Amino acid sequence: MDINDFIKNFADQFDETPLEQFSSSTNFRDIDEWDSLTSLSIIAMVDEEYGVKLTGEDFRNSNTIEDIFNLVSSRV
Repeated sequence: MDINDFIKNFADQFDETPLEQFSSSTNFRDIDEWDSLTSLSIIAMVDEEYGVKLTGEDFRNSNTIEDIFNLVSSRV
């Protein structure tokens, strides 16, 4: 699993935020577009692309895209 691919897949869930604004250290809650529907889209993407189930608690305990990546990596 590659973090750059994960960042691109993560960024694809946002309609208006350009890919250049995403990095492993990006605090996803600071993205203007972030909302509960986006989190559901990311949960669905992670399930489809990586076969990993994320929960709301996983998001509450994470701050950056890298935090989510590490969770997914540990469960693959």
